[in-house]
Amino acid sequence: MSKKIVLAIGGNAIIKEGQKGTLEEQVQNINESVEPVIDLIEQGNTVVITHGNGPQVGNTLIKNQVAESVVPAFPLDVLDAETQGNLGYLIQQAFRNKMVERKINRPVATIITQSVVSKDDAAFSNPTKPIGPFYTQEELDKILETEEISYVEDSGRGYRRVVASPKPVTIVEKEAIQALLDKEITVITAGGGGIPVVEENGMLKGTDAVIDKDFASALLAAEINADYLFILTGVEQVAIHFGTPQQQNLFEMTVEEALRYMDEGHFPKGSMGPKIEAAIMFLEKGGKNVVITSMDKLQDALEGKTGTRVTL
Repeated sequence: MSKKIVLAIGGNAIIKEGQKGTLEEQVQNINESVEPVIDLIEQGNTVVITHGNGPQVGNTLIKNQVAESVVPAFPLDVLDAETQGNLGYLIQQAFRNKMVERKINRPVATIITQSVVSKDDAAFSNPTKPIGPFYTQEELDKILETEEISYVEDSGRGYRRVVASPKPVTIVEKEAIQALLDKEITVITAGGGGIPVVEENGMLKGTDAVIDKDFASALLAAEINADYLFILTGVEQVAIHFGTPQQQNLFEMTVEEALRYMDEGHFPKGSMGPKIEAAIMFLEKGGKNVVITSMDKLQDALEGKTGTRVTL
């Protein structure tokens, strides 16, 4: 039976640890990643692919800053749109080419996505998401002479700009995405969590923020009534006591158990924490099936052989 599946692909699938992030590296990584997803499409499932854009938008921000004496710099929301388009193109082309090879007649489309956030979200008064390049104290002092930015000292490596990371409220293009799915078109969307926008008197306006990709994916999955939300990461299963002799992989956990493990510090904010929170968000908004696993175990996880299921 055909299923509507949202796949949230982690940034490690596009730029792997230790890589510079060249175009050639990203294309190769994407080509390797699409095969398990095409298997699902070949089985008749309708698929939505979301993806991260952290390294890419950070690099684009650096390019803007380096070249701003020559060409006008753009704000962060426009850079989010730019990287959504760049990555959407690469992922879309990889899917199309692989499906031609396998004689699968299924169109692919990328939707540049806006994610509405509340202008009253507490995150705006407490920016926490580091982006862009590292600065020395002297470089930061010079920037602060002309710009008012929030910044943080990042692990002894220098100072970085920090921006707000508010929770998404709704996905603007959800009806367009659903219309494409109704036509059995594979959709790539919500790149990097979508472009953060605020709504005032029915009008949308971009804002200086970054949205967590997994939260946006969970929200979108709920809004289009997806049968499954797969949050894909670098490990086959979620674990407690990760990286210790006491490590215990989890095949299933309830929301109550997940919250307890979070309180005990098993799921750090910088790694597994947001994925667990996103899984809970999807379930609380009416979602039924959410699985956290790695890309190469996607089919096995769909069949219930591996992965970590989060349940109410």
